[in-house]
Amino acid sequence: MSAVPEQYVYRHLVTFDETNLVGNVYFAHYLHWQGHCREHFLAEHAPAVLAELDDGLALVTVNCSADFYAESRAFDRVEVRMVLETLASNRIAMSFDYVRTREDGDELLARGTQTVACMRRGAYGLEPAPVPDELRQALARFGAATPAGEGRRG
Repeated sequence: MSAVPEQYVYRHLVTFDETNLVGNVYFAHYLHWQGHCREHFLAEHAPAVLAELDDGLALVTVNCSADFYAESRAFDRVEVRMVLETLASNRIAMSFDYVRTREDGDELLARGTQTVACMRRGAYGLEPAPVPDELRQALARFGAATPAGEGRRG
């Protein structure tokens, strides 16, 4: 049995501008929060990768999704918990749990996934590039991915 990987946690307070006329969070914001989670992770755990973005590296989202289980409303405290699922070649697949946190217990609001391809701008456009070492090392702490690219949430 493998150990449960550590989760990277991005904490978010829902605001009125993220809700619709009915009062619940509009679905697109969950995907937006995935991006916030990923960017905060880079800033905290792989800051040199941010400099590489100015030097031709591109982190291209090739797919993302979210399945919804419960509604969220303004002023809910939501944790977006990210785990590395797989790391293979130039691709990074992550999963996200969206959890409303309350004193009386947590509630799973949604689950999401996102796959990012590391690319580099070249003479002929974007070309596949290896995952930067700093990012690979930072991600290792938050998933059970092996060098062969297999990882799974515990």
